[in-house]
Amino acid sequence: MVRMKKKILIHVADDHKILIEGIIAVINTDRNISIEGYSLTGQEVIDWFSEKGNIADVLVLDITMPVIDGFQVLKYFQENKIEQKVIVLSSYDDLKIVQEVLSLGCKGYISKNNAGEHIIRAIKAVANGEQYFSSDIQSIMVKSFTGQDVEQGLMPNDFLINSLTERELEVLKLITKEYSSIEIADKLCLSVNTIETYRGRLLKKINVKNAVGLAMYAVQNNIV
Repeated sequence: MVRMKKKILIHVADDHKILIEGIIAVINTDRNISIEGYSLTGQEVIDWFSEKGNIADVLVLDITMPVIDGFQVLKYFQENKIEQKVIVLSSYDDLKIVQEVLSLGCKGYISKNNAGEHIIRAIKAVANGEQYFSSDIQSIMVKSFTGQDVEQGLMPNDFLINSLTERELEVLKLITKEYSSIEIADKLCLSVNTIETYRGRLLKKINVKNAVGLAMYAVQNNIV
């Protein structure tokens, strides 16, 4: 008697239905994978997994979604001790984003530019208990592990703002008000060297070249 191979059940979450349809079309080319619905918001993902009988071996999850984003979905699984295998499918390719979702239990990361090439292999690998990354994300991670400089990639704007410490925000606000490093050091009761360190970190994080760039960023994002 020939034993039927168990299909891998997939749930797809993205706020663009056209992209979901494209992913489903690719997945449907493999008879060993079955689609178990889709969600357009993070809240819909949580609601779907909360319903009795709804099971997916792998969740393919976008980061930027309305109501609740992908980060919050992953935090929900983590906080509620739900061992759900997740592949993040995102247009963002910054190392900090990848590190953040991995810390939240994600098992794979694919950039949307490479989805067609990698999605089926990623699903099979993650369903089998392995990790999987598209080749561009893999390259970034290897550079980081080997101590090479990694250029800042695309990331959600609010993620960048939230990554700034309270002290960095203080320094950024004062830079925007045209305070010099000496004046900032005096106001915050810190050394000039410490302020220069904060200034350097801000330039690197925000990916601008000078104080004008920092000020423009602060104004555009309502930090001041």
